[in-house]
Amino acid sequence: MFPPTLCMASFSKFTCLILPNYAIPDWFWNLPSSELNYLNLSSNKISGSIPNLPLEFGELPLLGLLDLGDNELTGIIPPWIGERLDGLIVLRLRSNEFHGNIPSTLCRLLFLQVLNLSLNNISGVIPSCLNKLTAMASVASSEAMTYLWEGSFGITDDDNFIFSFNDHLLVVWKGFERVYGNTLGMLKSIDLSRNKLSGEIPRELASLEGLINLNLSRNMLRGSIIREIGQSKSLESLDLSTNNLSGEIPESMSELSFLSVLDLSNNKLSGKIPSSTQLQSFNAISYSGNLRLCGEPLSKCPEDEPPKLPNNGGIERSSEGLFEPLVFYCDGYWIPCRILGDFWFIGD
Repeated sequence: MFPPTLCMASFSKFTCLILPNYAIPDWFWNLPSSELNYLNLSSNKISGSIPNLPLEFGELPLLGLLDLGDNELTGIIPPWIGERLDGLIVLRLRSNEFHGNIPSTLCRLLFLQVLNLSLNNISGVIPSCLNKLTAMASVASSEAMTYLWEGSFGITDDDNFIFSFNDHLLVVWKGFERVYGNTLGMLKSIDLSRNKLSGEIPRELASLEGLINLNLSRNMLRGSIIREIGQSKSLESLDLSTNNLSGEIPESMSELSFLSVLDLSNNKLSGKIPSSTQLQSFNAISYSGNLRLCGEPLSKCPEDEPPKLPNNGGIERSSEGLFEPLVFYCDGYWIPCRILGDFWFIGD
């Protein structure tokens, strides 16, 4: 179970704790740190629900990363995460057994850059208020992002030991598990895949212009792909596969010039794939499982097929089924004839 002594711990100076793939030792719960800014308890087989933090525990405004992924946690995602951890940059709760809705309080996490709730049993709709995650809405320079990342974690160039831990994170992106190192501060990602989410994709997500990775695959989403998706110009990876999405692929998707991974397979999309260098660069598997979808790299649409030539070589038949009579004049001869008719007559 999630150790109840967490709520009794006395933290005053401890800032960073990483215990992935290890059993949590008893001494952890007495570590002093009211300035905790990095908490990684992933892959520890922690079960039960996340307890409410008591008021005397206070808020954790400096906590920049909370990783409880790959455990056996149950219950709902507690709303207090968005109410009392307002300095979070990374929230990773993937691969647990959470159920219920995504709490709207997560929309208060204005500094959040990585949200991973994948591989759970979360249901309901995607909150439209996610467009309030302003750190994902801005396209900041690398210098600005480095400042935000290092400042939130208290990392300096002289603090290489802390940096080596704090600036690394396992992220499932572009279909693979990747460990992000020094460039993690520039990653902006939402992964809600492999849940039971329903309803439509909120068009407000398109306003997250700094978003690099969006994975909503393997849910029960319906409706069309939002027409405004082209506004998310920083997208490099988009996975909407294995849902119930219908309608046409919006033309604005051809404006995603940085897109290098696309998976729209196993939906109910129809119509012609918009023509662009970007969308035609992906192979057919990116669009497979949409029986009414056509155009490169899939088979041609009916309207793109070349017109078929008549089988009679271009000579039209009369209404009686015979060829039209023709008359020729050659060297003083009148030659009435009926081509391929019943007879020929040539006179002088």
